[in-house]
Order: sequence, then C-alpha cells, then structure tokens
Amino acid sequence: MTIRALALSVALSGLAVVPALGQGVVVDQGGFQISIDGSPVGSETFVIRRAAAGREDQVFASGVVTLDTPDGRQEVRPLLSATPPDGVAASYQVRVTGPGSLEVRLNRDGRRYLARITSEVGSEDREFPARPDTRVLEQGVAHHYYVLRDLRVGDEAHVLEPRTRRELTLMTVGRTDVEVRIGSNVVEARRIELADGEDRRLVWFDRQGRVLRVEVPAERYAAERTDVVG
Repeated sequence: MTIRALALSVALSGLAVVPALGQGVVVDQGGFQISIDGSPVGSETFVIRRAAAGREDQVFASGVVTLDTPDGRQEVRPLLSATPPDGVAASYQVRVTGPGSLEVRLNRDGRRYLARITSEVGSEDREFPARPDTRVLEQGVAHHYYVLRDLRVGDEAHVLEPRTRRELTLMTVGRTDVEVRIGSNVVEARRIELADGEDRRLVWFDRQGRVLRVEVPAERYAAERTDVVG
C-alpha cells in the first residue's frame, strides 16, 4: 500500500454513524411519492433534525427511498450531516440494497472529501474537492434539496452526487411565487429553477423552507409531497 493510499484509508476509517439521530429539534419530516414519466414508482420518507453537539451545531437528515425498478425492489438509505445555516456537507453515507446495491461513505478532510464506494465488484476510493459552498444532493433523494432553500437568483452551489460520482455547479436561474396543492390543502410556495448547463432542476419550497416538490426533467423524475404541511 502506498503512503497516499494508507492516508486515505486512515481518513475513511474515521467515518462514524451520525450520532444523536433521535435527538434535537425536528425541522421537517414527511414523505414523497416518486414518479418517472408521470407514473408512480416508489416513495420516500425522511426526517431532518437540527441538534447541537458540544459547540458544533449540525443538521442531520435521514430517510428511506423505496423504488420498484425493472430488476426488482430497491431501497436507498441516505444519512447526511451538514452545517447550518447553509447546509454545507460535513459527512455523508448511503446504503443501497436490491438492484444496484452499493454503499458510499464520504467525509470532509480539509479541502477535499474522501469517499469509499463499495459495490458487488469491489471497493473504490475517490476524492472530491471541498469548497465553502459544497452540498450533497443524492440522485433521487428529494429531501436533500432542503440545503438549497436559501438560494437566490444568481447564487451558485457546488454539488456532489456521491452515487453517480458527479460534480455540479448549480446556479439559481429563476424564482417564482406559486401555489401547490398538498392533498386537500393549497400551500403558498416558491419555485426555484437550478441549472448547470443542460442539467435543470425545479424545486418548490414552502415559507418555512420545506421541500414540497422536486422535478429533474432530464431524468423524467418527480417527487411530490404526500403529507399535509401546516
């Protein structure tokens, strides 16, 4: 093993399960119905908590995404630790079971994020640049967009998609006040449009910054809130 590989292994071994998941103030929790091409294919449940651990204030987001794929039932369990108020990623892990099973563990180490990706074909170590505005937006996980709730038109966010190994710079190119129906309720919301070249994302937030709907046109993906938001 080279010195560089050894250093990476040691840093990754320091990844720990996010503590105090059952503690802190719940800032949002609920569920989404997931659709592809307008047809329901699964669901997402989640909880986002804000908790102070010693002197460090953190946001913990956990959830379960269940999808019916052509190859069978897939379950995605993401767990994100971020620093408020901007939601910059501190650490992240996700476990996928069923078709495409894998596990990703990612941790910030100075000016980089170190990731270990384990799948049926083996383990892979990756590095991603860490910037002051880096967020994690896992593919197909709607509640992660909570960390972009304060972006204004013209703002940019450096984004990592750990499972796809993608790195994006999403700019807010539009913001509109709209109304969204959640069950029998009509909720006042703001819709923001994010873009990195041809990659576009549409996200609806309520007045408290809670995610109501997400659309990714290129992936024909939509996630719509199913619970009543007060």
